[in-house]
Amino acid sequence: MSFKKYIASPTRTKEILSTYEFVFKKSLGQNFIIDANVLKNMIHYANIHEHSGVIEVGPGIGALTEQLAIHAKKVVAYEVDQRLLPILQDTLQAYNNIHIIHQDILQANLHADIKVHFSNIEDIHIVANLPYYITSPIMMSLLQAKLPVKNMTMMLQKEVAERIIAHPNNKDYGSLSVIVQYFSDVEKVMQISPHVFLPQPKVDSSILKLTLRNEPPVQVSNESYFFSFVRACFANRRKTLRNNLRSYFKKLLTKTTIDHILKTTGIDGQRRGESLTINDFAQLANAFYAVTKTS
Repeated sequence: MSFKKYIASPTRTKEILSTYEFVFKKSLGQNFIIDANVLKNMIHYANIHEHSGVIEVGPGIGALTEQLAIHAKKVVAYEVDQRLLPILQDTLQAYNNIHIIHQDILQANLHADIKVHFSNIEDIHIVANLPYYITSPIMMSLLQAKLPVKNMTMMLQKEVAERIIAHPNNKDYGSLSVIVQYFSDVEKVMQISPHVFLPQPKVDSSILKLTLRNEPPVQVSNESYFFSFVRACFANRRKTLRNNLRSYFKKLLTKTTIDHILKTTGIDGQRRGESLTINDFAQLANAFYAVTKTS
């Protein structure tokens, strides 16, 4: 094919947007990347190679999709905005290893789609420039789906990234930190300036690499209970652990019972959620689950 500038360039992006008279929807958090080097670095950190299969969330006009197609064996991208489908058909027509699915990633049957599209591929990854407004729901949905993927490399708002990678006794540490780290080993690999996007967001971005664990770092009696329990411990960050748990269990457990369970675990109820390790949370959640499942 005749050489064209990568989609991820200011001139090509503006040309595509002008041709299709595309208007950004704030409600969809659309910010397109205009620096191919950023995308190449992202793909490098994700360990994408010629035998890899990649799931992409929100391809936009195809900037990241194009780079993935160059480096990977197969790319399956989920796009919710119908207006972008003809644009993607145009911008990516030179590549025969891309499949676009018009669907909200939160509604997709990813296990079934993986069986169909990656039947002969074992090295599967998720790579995405996540819309800021729905970063956490998408990430949690992908993690809880327990997909047969090696890692998830995500571009997201720096503030959210700092919360995800935070450790105990840090102001950014919260339920998101605990739950994401339960599923994966998290690494911040790049910080991204607003200047690489069109339109430019008002905040910096980060790229995180989440390497999926074969086994979680702690054993819990019930995963969904554990996640709800952790969120309850951070419900009001100013409150002590005891008071947050009293609010959470007010219709189920007496104050005396809550205090007794805390005492049996050896974890001081005067502590706050941000001081607890994932091991502490697992110990507590398992102890409360043993009592509440029979209540």
